[in-house]
Amino acid sequence: MKFVDEASVSVEAGKGGDGCMSFLREKYKAKGGPNGGDGGDGGHIFVKADENVNTLVDYRYVRQYHAQSGEPGRGREMTGHKGEDEVLILPVGTTIIDEDTEEVLADLTFHGHEVKICQGGFHGLGNTRFKSSVNRAPRQFSKGSLGESRNIKLELKVMADVGLLGLPNAGKSTFIRQVSSAKPKVADYPFTTLVPNLGVVRAGPYKSFVLADIPGLIEGASEGAGLGIRFLKHLVRTRILLHLVDMAPFDESDPGEHAKTIVRELKRFSPELAKRERWLVLNKTDLIPEDELKARCQHVVDALGHTGPVFHISAIKGNGCEGLVMQLMEFIEQYKEQMDNNEDYAQAQNEHREIVEQEARERIETLALARRAKRKALQEQGIEDDEDYDDDDFDVDVQYV
Repeated sequence: MKFVDEASVSVEAGKGGDGCMSFLREKYKAKGGPNGGDGGDGGHIFVKADENVNTLVDYRYVRQYHAQSGEPGRGREMTGHKGEDEVLILPVGTTIIDEDTEEVLADLTFHGHEVKICQGGFHGLGNTRFKSSVNRAPRQFSKGSLGESRNIKLELKVMADVGLLGLPNAGKSTFIRQVSSAKPKVADYPFTTLVPNLGVVRAGPYKSFVLADIPGLIEGASEGAGLGIRFLKHLVRTRILLHLVDMAPFDESDPGEHAKTIVRELKRFSPELAKRERWLVLNKTDLIPEDELKARCQHVVDALGHTGPVFHISAIKGNGCEGLVMQLMEFIEQYKEQMDNNEDYAQAQNEHREIVEQEARERIETLALARRAKRKALQEQGIEDDEDYDDDDFDVDVQYV
């Protein structure tokens, strides 16, 4: 299955059926009067969330969707048949944006969530509607109106409570394998994870949350290096971020500098997202001698100037993972309680998320425009562009677990 998290399509609601001009012509009923029926309404365009769909790949192949038009009215006051609605089935977490006005038309956040995005045309009126005491043989009728049409952009953001940040090989996939039933690919080379992975973490009876692992970031990711910032937008809907740091890099480089790289790229991508609750998780501590562990960990904390919670774990052995999971569950429960009972807090969180989404959208669009401009300039110079990117590139397999 191909993983596609963006697509642009055109949608058009159905036209309303025209009204009919007709007069009754029947034996023994001379001058029977008008009997033209109304047309049928045009079909609407709906979007609907389905938890069984997890990619937008279908909308990369079919770019135009039309609802059925209403049938015209007929004689004997027969009304035309209403046009069938067109329903676009989308993954949960999809945002629908009008490309021309940049208006957010819908945000599908739960299974079965359905929103109408294009109104079908209104039916035309038959001449029966125009008869009166002074107009007994009306020859007026009205045509059906056109349905709405839009150019829309579909953006998929995974629905997760906790998001993982870190350099390639920081241990993010190992961690998600340790605390959930998810089995993402793990190997000893960078960029093992090519697409987001989701795992459900059980923290006790009837207690669980969703953990999202995105591909690793590198220096310059906000400018398109590595896998770029394509997948950072999937952290927009998370409630808390876990910053995993490899405390024993194979090249013996400085973990503190690696941690600063991630924070720097996060701020470049979205300054507002960088303000979100972020916990520091120091991984692979089992590979550090005990007499050096405290000093090395403190060095990373000082390098970042981090004042929030800090956890020492070994994802591959499970050391410290259970305690981290329990504290995450406690944080998420408190978050949900405040969202339900504190209106000011809920409003502030919603405003924060809207700002993050807007910043993410602008950053991704800016990068896309810069890439197109570079590609065009190279083509004009007759130089072949060997950069491996494409707006429609989705040649990776997704693994949903």
